[in-house]
Amino acid sequence: MHIGNRLRRPVLAASVLLVLPAVPALAPAAQAAQTAPERARTAPAAAAQAAKCGTGSAVEQKMRGGGVWRMCWHTDSTSGLVLEDISFQPRHEAKPITILKSAKLGQIHVPYDNAAAEYNDVTDMQLGESAEALRPKDCPGGVLMKIPGVDPDTGETKQVNGLCVTTQERGFAFHGNSGDIGEEPGKKDAEQGQDLVLYTVNSAGYYHYINQWNFSDDGTITPKAGATGNLSPSDYDASDKQGWPVGKGSKDRATSHHHNIFWRLNFKPDGSSDAKVEQFDTKYAGKGQEGIPTYRTTRKRLAKETAGNTGANGSRWWRVVSAKGKNADGHRRSWEIVHRNQAKYTARAFTKYDVYFTRYKKFEQYASDNARFGSHRADDVGKFTNGEALKHPVTWVNVGFHHIARDEDQTPMPVHWQGFSVAPRDVTSMSPLTPDRLRKPKYNGEPEEADD
Repeated sequence: MHIGNRLRRPVLAASVLLVLPAVPALAPAAQAAQTAPERARTAPAAAAQAAKCGTGSAVEQKMRGGGVWRMCWHTDSTSGLVLEDISFQPRHEAKPITILKSAKLGQIHVPYDNAAAEYNDVTDMQLGESAEALRPKDCPGGVLMKIPGVDPDTGETKQVNGLCVTTQERGFAFHGNSGDIGEEPGKKDAEQGQDLVLYTVNSAGYYHYINQWNFSDDGTITPKAGATGNLSPSDYDASDKQGWPVGKGSKDRATSHHHNIFWRLNFKPDGSSDAKVEQFDTKYAGKGQEGIPTYRTTRKRLAKETAGNTGANGSRWWRVVSAKGKNADGHRRSWEIVHRNQAKYTARAFTKYDVYFTRYKKFEQYASDNARFGSHRADDVGKFTNGEALKHPVTWVNVGFHHIARDEDQTPMPVHWQGFSVAPRDVTSMSPLTPDRLRKPKYNGEPEEADD
């Protein structure tokens, strides 16, 4: 056993479930933009949301584009930040649209290239116990919430300002000219997008993981994890001679390793767990006119638990379809998994696939090392996927990163990010950010050049 790698991971206290009392949390940047009457109108809804969260905590945020995100949160000693009852109410929709029952990190699997060590940072380290205290400047424009963390000297649990709830700019939401769809005179339409953002920073030895969730004003959810902190001093031996030389000459070689991060999403579209999962495949279908390649996209409903890959060119994708909700055009609401896994680790069976869809079971909580919490539990997500009928689907998304260190990783190490998106597909009949003057039947579907 490579002892040096082991020293990278301190031993933490035993697991306990940690839940905080209900506290409404609104990002002040957006609050400040509201007038007094607007705040008065949203106050009852905020109170209702806080009551709904019970022993958890509530977040309700009206976005600049008019939509409202609502959710509950709590912390777990293993997973860390857990989000529940996530809904989005687009502008012009009469009520919130439920998307997810729960969402959390499912594992951070870290195998070393020289076979000296292999960690499961979420479960090995009880990642949720190691929340780092954040300062006001670490949460610009937002509010800091108390969550449990561990004193690194005593090992005792204490409350720290560890959860940031804020808003961030995300660049262009759209840019176009309405003259292209028949409006006279045409106008330039361009707006900057905005995200509601929640994040914690949890330590695992020398690493600090940023567990971040972005909720965009167009209804998109982007889970992402950033790895930072410091390269482990005990990993500078690279016994396989393949590690990257860091520092003067090539004496010190930092050991290369993978970060295989899994997220666990328990969908509940439109309030029902009876969701459907569909797989789409786009393939070359020959040549058409003048030799131009033809492509065809096929759809298949997944009736049984399934694992799959997006393919080298992203030609396969999936969506979770509401069993009861339709938009104003009569189309089923759904949410697309937007995912590219550029550095997939295939040495373990459970890391060979980008996405898993499994039937909900209470004891299937972590993508690997799941049997740590009971010998009766299947150990990894590959074993969860055993051909059962796909009812109440749980989505597991795997994103890999191969960390080959560089001189610039010293010190502290710049953040490297991994993540994916859950994008609305037919949730509303037009974008929730479409300007009101363009929300007309003649602009929904094939554009028609007609007078107002």
